[in-house]
Amino acid sequence: MEHETTAAQDRSLPRRPVLAVGGAAAAAALLAACGGGGTGSTAGGGDSSSSTSSGSASPSSTASDSGSGSAAGGALVQLADVPVGGAVSAKAPDGKPIIVAQPTAGKAVAFSAKCTHMGCTVKPSGAKLQCPCHGSQFDALTGKVQHGPAQAPLADFPVKVEGGAVVAG
Repeated sequence: MEHETTAAQDRSLPRRPVLAVGGAAAAAALLAACGGGGTGSTAGGGDSSSSTSSGSASPSSTASDSGSGSAAGGALVQLADVPVGGAVSAKAPDGKPIIVAQPTAGKAVAFSAKCTHMGCTVKPSGAKLQCPCHGSQFDALTGKVQHGPAQAPLADFPVKVEGGAVVAG
């Protein structure tokens, strides 16, 4: 009988390696959740964000009220709900998070809400956008980095103002 117990013990896995593998798996899951998958190559200036909600390379759209009403995807937000000199969170027509800002009365700009550092969603805080994951800070009116670790500005999302609503442009 004693021989069977020893053989069974020899076949069992040692406790420390099992715990180490479990801990490594948990750490990998945590990093993946924090990273959001937006860790593509950022060599040389190609860092406008691999997970942007639009492939737009144009500067932020400054929009004025136009009477035409062909809003593809509907209103992102009512301009009256965006403070002048501030920003609000919104969703793009495809459901991705964006930031809509009103730098001056009647004009709107928008950016991807995905931090260019690790892809976490930034949150408006007055005239700033805060990344809750690693502390990056962006200017809410321009999308430019104010404080790292992010080094690239937020990707522009084209918008225009139509009939008091901010719509995808």
